[in-house]
Amino acid sequence: MMKNSKKGKILKIILTIVSVALFVGLIIYLLPTIKGIVTPDGRIAFKEKLDSMGIGKFFVMLALQLAQILLVVLPGEPLEILAGMCFGTVWGTVFILGTVFVSTALIFFLVRKYGKSYVEQFFKKEKLDKIENSKFFRDSKNVELVMTILFIIPGTPKDLLVYLGGLLPIKPLRFILISTFARFPSVISSTLMGASILKGNLKMSILIYILTFVIAIVIIFIVNKFDKNKVTKDAIDAIK
Repeated sequence: MMKNSKKGKILKIILTIVSVALFVGLIIYLLPTIKGIVTPDGRIAFKEKLDSMGIGKFFVMLALQLAQILLVVLPGEPLEILAGMCFGTVWGTVFILGTVFVSTALIFFLVRKYGKSYVEQFFKKEKLDKIENSKFFRDSKNVELVMTILFIIPGTPKDLLVYLGGLLPIKPLRFILISTFARFPSVISSTLMGASILKGNLKMSILIYILTFVIAIVIIFIVNKFDKNKVTKDAIDAIK
């Protein structure tokens, strides 16, 4: 058992190094054209650079997106914005949600099989203990509703929530669907921002960012007002 755990950690380190190297390599490759993205000619050059990658950009983005969720080493939002740049708003959103569905299902069943010890390879034990002792973790009646709210709110650590799913009293398919489709507002705002940047509509990008921030505040305000048992607030505090 200990030998398998060591092998798992070594494999995770290797995959993490490969993922970070791939991400850094992509940034270095695109950096010369990213600098000029504020000008019309710069945006054309950036798009041509992306197009020159052909189907390769799909596989690079796929590897980075899966690494972001499975290994929890890469930032999520920048990849969503990049997906909007690479594939546009609609297909960028479809791409992100599709990879989220597959990776969430994989993580959920791995956690169900190996339990808390598997989650502890990615998150600190103290953090998990804090969550386990929260109202959110013990309130099986409202767990689906609370998880939906947490996934909708921009800025919550959704990767942590995915790993927690396998420990919660929730049906697999329901959790996977919640984890995937409750992200829709956050994902489409990011891919729309990416597509807007590539089109040179920087005002739209700033507006989307502000609107997303305002929506998050409104959702939290509504939840705090109507959640009498403060389960959702407790959940937000626990996963911070």
